[in-house]
Amino acid sequence: MLAEMRIQGLGVIDDATLELDAGLTVLTGETGAGKTMVVTGLSLLGGGRAEASRVADGARRAVVEGRFHADAAALAVADEVGADADEDGTLIAIRTVSADGRSRAHLGGRSVPVGVLSRLAEATLAVHGQNDQLRLLRPAEQRALLDRFAGDAVAVPLQRYRAVRAEWQRVATELVERRDGARRLAQEADMLRHGLAEIATVDPQPGEDVELVDLARRLAAADDLREAAVAAQGALVGADEVDPDAPAALALIGDARHRLSGSEDPELAALDARLGEALALLGDVGTELTGYLDRLDADPARLAQVLARQAELKALTRKYAADIDGVREWADAARERLDGLDTSDEALAALAARRDALAGELAEHAAAVTAARTEAAARLAEGATAELAGLAMPDARLHVSVVPREAGPDAPDALRVGRASLVAGTDGVDEVELRLVAHAGAGPQPLHKGASGGELSRVMLALEVALAGADPVPTMVFDEVDAGVGGRAAVEIGRRLARLAARHQVIVVTHLPQVAAYADRHLVVDKSARGQNGAGTDGRVRSIVRTLPESERIVELARMLAGLDDTDTGRAHAEELLNAARAHREADRAAAARPERTARRRKQAAPQPS
Repeated sequence: MLAEMRIQGLGVIDDATLELDAGLTVLTGETGAGKTMVVTGLSLLGGGRAEASRVADGARRAVVEGRFHADAAALAVADEVGADADEDGTLIAIRTVSADGRSRAHLGGRSVPVGVLSRLAEATLAVHGQNDQLRLLRPAEQRALLDRFAGDAVAVPLQRYRAVRAEWQRVATELVERRDGARRLAQEADMLRHGLAEIATVDPQPGEDVELVDLARRLAAADDLREAAVAAQGALVGADEVDPDAPAALALIGDARHRLSGSEDPELAALDARLGEALALLGDVGTELTGYLDRLDADPARLAQVLARQAELKALTRKYAADIDGVREWADAARERLDGLDTSDEALAALAARRDALAGELAEHAAAVTAARTEAAARLAEGATAELAGLAMPDARLHVSVVPREAGPDAPDALRVGRASLVAGTDGVDEVELRLVAHAGAGPQPLHKGASGGELSRVMLALEVALAGADPVPTMVFDEVDAGVGGRAAVEIGRRLARLAARHQVIVVTHLPQVAAYADRHLVVDKSARGQNGAGTDGRVRSIVRTLPESERIVELARMLAGLDDTDTGRAHAEELLNAARAHREADRAAAARPERTARRRKQAAPQPS
């Protein structure tokens, strides 16, 4: 729920704070006072498009700040971006638009992409204006509205349908590709087989190219390595071919131990032990040098073999990858690709059978979606028709039809469902159409043909009331959805909005006193008193937003009644409107409470388990 909104530098509003009610909040004001800026601010909070033209003249930026009582869905969005709720559980969202059109968004004290505010709005805020009425004329919007009303009854089979459809399309595409591209695929398969055969002939082992580099280097330098090893061995054990009389390290250390072992000094005795360790270590090194020399052969034939093997491996790395491990990975990928290039009759038949099996499964899910939509359409039509009767359209009826979309002869997504060939779209095989019977004797007409502007407003409100129980969004905003309506219909619109406010927070921008009379909180946009006709000292119009106390509501309603605020008749009429609205609200609340009391009594009277 949106508890509070502050607007700064937006249009004609310099600085205004709106305290919003949990029930029905109405916003009124003279034409041009700035009511639209409030809706614009709500749109900006919901991630709507930012326009520099909305920034007040002379202001560096416009700022809209909203404080939400966050539910689990809103807190989940905040948690994903590291935003924190305040200690009282509220979540602060801020949208800033600079005079040059740049926009920034903040949530819970963190700078976030504007898209995060859009996701927050999906969970918390739904703005309905005259543009939404136009969207309601689109078939896709009508289908989405029905699906929202149906809830999980449609959402669950539709999710299964979409998953199977994706696999069905993939298999069908692969089958067409194999059939139509048989020659190209056969050429690709031959190339892959040739490469695999070439690699198999060489049979490279993991890391073999690196090992051969080391081995070739050793074989090529065998004489130098032998000379170094022999000299090192001579220095250790003696018999140096260059200087046979040179003392050996092992003999010298042995002599040193002999001299120390004859001493009775404990410190020298300790050194003797350490020389013993050195003697053992040098002995091990001498043994390893002997083994190394035994293994080190200057074998020209072996060197030639290694060089030839390196040439074979380099031929592979020039074609397939930078090293032998990459060549082996290419071979694995080639074998996998080759399995998918089988264009034999058996492979194509298997693929066609898989496609047909998926089509049958998809048809079952499509039929389940259609059945759920058809059932929900009847309930939605009944509920909305009942609401229209109360909105001064007693003979009007709303038809919600679910019609299969027939596929043409060459449609790529044609699906056989029963005896019909239908288009298997992302949202199923159905088209949903809302048709209105506006009065007795009229035939059902599509909304764009059969509904006037005022009737379309009432149809939209009737649908929202019917959807109220299924819509999880806690806050609903209506921007002059009562346009083109007056008289008794206006009273009933106010009454329906008040009923809707029993389940949702409802914010309404209206010019009708009959609607404003039902408000739990009444806000008014006034042109500022600075300067003449609401203009500031610089000649620009400025507006403020204030909450009306009960004592001033009659004056505002009288003003809305064709400017009758300065007449006793107007005020009497306004007071009558308020009293009638209070009576209607009390009656509606009592009627809503009766089923709840009955349910509680039945629960209390039910036998308790022993």
